Amino acid sequence: MSSDQDHLKETDTEARFEFKKEERSAVKSDKGLTEEVVRLISEDKDEPEWMLERRLRALKQYQAMPLPTDWPGQPDLTELDIEEIVPYIRPDVDKREGVDDWTELPEEIKDTFDKLGIPEAEKNALSGVGAQYESEVVYQNMQEQWEEKGVVFMNMDRAVKEHPELVKEYFMTTCVPPSDNKFAALHGAVWSGGSFVYVPEDVTVEMPVQAYFRMNSEGMGQFEHTLIVAEKGSEVHYIEGCSAPKYGAHNLHSGCVEVFVEEDAHVQYSTVQNWSKNTFNLNTKRAIVEANGKMEWVSGSMGSKATMLYPCTILKGRGATDTHITIAFAGEGQNIDTGAKVYHNAPDTKSTIESKSISKDGGRTNYRGLVHIADGAEGSSTAVECDALMFDNESTSDTMPYMEIEESKVDVAHEATVGKIGDEDIFYLQSRGLDDDDAKKMIVAGFIEPITEELPIEYAVELNRLIELEMEGSLG
Repeated sequence: MSSDQDHLKETDTEARFEFKKEERSAVKSDKGLTEEVVRLISEDKDEPEWMLERRLRALKQYQAMPLPTDWPGQPDLTELDIEEIVPYIRPDVDKREGVDDWTELPEEIKDTFDKLGIPEAEKNALSGVGAQYESEVVYQNMQEQWEEKGVVFMNMDRAVKEHPELVKEYFMTTCVPPSDNKFAALHGAVWSGGSFVYVPEDVTVEMPVQAYFRMNSEGMGQFEHTLIVAEKGSEVHYIEGCSAPKYGAHNLHSGCVEVFVEEDAHVQYSTVQNWSKNTFNLNTKRAIVEANGKMEWVSGSMGSKATMLYPCTILKGRGATDTHITIAFAGEGQNIDTGAKVYHNAPDTKSTIESKSISKDGGRTNYRGLVHIADGAEGSSTAVECDALMFDNESTSDTMPYMEIEESKVDVAHEATVGKIGDEDIFYLQSRGLDDDDAKKMIVAGFIEPITEELPIEYAVELNRLIELEMEGSLG
């Protein structure tokens, strides 16, 4: 490919994420987190009283909890001022709970997601597609063949009204209660939008379900909630994409994901996040897995000023398994603190954690993980592998694996490597006709291959392209 073609490709990919639209909202809350703001959100959504009560309880818990500040090496959160964040913006869409016909969207919103590739993703035979703009899901569609089998894929606001018993049972109760941490409590108070996925017993959704979350406005917070319930013997793959343009003011993303994997069920949750470098990305993600169930997390974290994200799995039933495959990229001024947590609470459970991190231009990556094997969880096994790649002497990468082993009859393995891109490797590839930049890109592509091979091809291509742009300093 010629250099002109390369430049056009870079420009197209950069423009796909960095464009901005003029803010047009039907409802916009005040800044900060107050009871009045919480009541406004609930009233605008016409929620039942029980959900408002949950929001207000979460607000009280948030107000009583301190910010996390004492973790070694954690990102600096002092620049994040919640009182300057707008927690709720409902875009100017005719139908409050979104549309299922793409042509019904306002032109500026439709153009946003056209540029992000959402219609194309749907045309590529995904089982369902959802799109969230600011605080609301503006578009949601599920293929009829899965609806006929009882599969539910809709935004959380609709689920509160149409499936209240399921939402009451699962929403921020046993998996991620608001008391879990300050940002979970914040989320519980002001959550908006997100996805609800329900897969009945023994149903396999053979094509991925996709959701895309876009922040467009300056100084806002996005708090989408994703709830997945996979009944006994079912299977589903959920893919999430996230992006935001860069502004002068800080944005906050504090979503929550709850996954319930019943006996013999299988859920894969894949995410490619490309937040702008003024965004604080502070999420809580957790799964509970019953006997012989299987949970897989595949994630790529790029962009953001600071990220604190540690997907967690509770292996509750005998024979349950869990896999984490993650990649993090930090450039100048970025602190990407990611990892995984696994609780082996039953015998014969198994977990595998594979973490890859890349840092350049003084960026900082950190793997922070916890594996807990409870007394009585005999026959369990875990393997943790953390690999870090640095471009220069100014960049840093740390590994903080915590192992809490209370049972003797288990297998535990941990391996960590930290390295720089070596002059010998670059010289070898240059001797084969590659220039310096292409040689580095090839080394990084090989380094992250375990992650990209787990993603559908269009997402693997996008992840590789985003990392190339990060290496060139083109994003954010």
